[in-house]
Amino acid sequence: MSRVPLLAAVLLAAALPGCARKDAGAHRQDDARPVAVTTTVLAPRPYHDALQALGTAQARESVAITAKVSDVVTRLAFDSGQRVHAGQLLADMNSAAQRADVAAAQASLRDAEQQLRRGDELARQQLIAKSQLDTLDANRDAAAAALASRRAAVVDRTISAPFAGVLGLRQVSPGALVTPGTVITTLDDDSSIKLDFTLPESVLSAIAPGQAVAARSDAWPGQAFDGRIAQVDSRVDPATRAVKVRAQLPNPDGRLRAGMLLRVQVQLPARRALVVPEIAVQQEGEQAYVFRVAGGKADKVPVKLGSRHEGEVEVVSGVKPGDRIVVEGTVKLHPGSRVVEAKATPTATADGSP
Repeated sequence: MSRVPLLAAVLLAAALPGCARKDAGAHRQDDARPVAVTTTVLAPRPYHDALQALGTAQARESVAITAKVSDVVTRLAFDSGQRVHAGQLLADMNSAAQRADVAAAQASLRDAEQQLRRGDELARQQLIAKSQLDTLDANRDAAAAALASRRAAVVDRTISAPFAGVLGLRQVSPGALVTPGTVITTLDDDSSIKLDFTLPESVLSAIAPGQAVAARSDAWPGQAFDGRIAQVDSRVDPATRAVKVRAQLPNPDGRLRAGMLLRVQVQLPARRALVVPEIAVQQEGEQAYVFRVAGGKADKVPVKLGSRHEGEVEVVSGVKPGDRIVVEGTVKLHPGSRVVEAKATPTATADGSP
């Protein structure tokens, strides 16, 4: 009975080398099997660098509607959030006393004009001196000036929109006593938006009025607001070494509002560059690699990367135009792997046929 376990152990030891050889052969067959990959041939093409910044939106024109004089508000002719045109009446203040002054000034002007007409007739008949006629003429001018002053006092108590735009929240009620500087509401011309942001002075030579910008807001995810640089400040901030830039964004639907925080992307002039999809790049620590295909095999090549933009990355060095680079299928590759171009899957029609 003691010989049976010994015989089994001998048979097992003899079988293990055969299994190991079989497994190694299977691994060699797997290594020899080509890996299906998708590749692309590198060629220089126009590439746009982009600068990123944060900006604050401002209305094209913006003003706080305030009272010019101290008086009581008798009428408010607007609602919060209302759109108004230039010159539209917004508020009236108590102007009864001023209108009475206007009537008195009009009467004084009529009297002065009559005196001047009579004096002119007498002067033609040489019945009064020329100096008296001059006095009557001066009296008429003074009465006209007094009337203009009284009318201005009435106008000061009538508040109108200085330009077309949208009103903010109403801050006062009818019957309220307001003083100069009291904010009644706000008015913004939001037909276009001024977007101010800063860029480092190192890119000053690369930006200029007319360049395209794209702005995005968390309030409208997935939507880009396109515009152009309008002005670049004439000074660089000595503390931050940054220059202020102002862009103009059309805002026909009023989605952008003054005070919003926007992420800005400035498109720089195009240049020629080698660009690959980001998924083609493998990162190991600080070193980046791509798989270059030559003679049906993939080699791992270290590369130096440049700027990134919308799923693409610039390759500065390590490869050259004409090299074939693996885009998809890199996870299955190691240096020396045999590769074959993956076949595209036929697109099915609506009825399911290819």
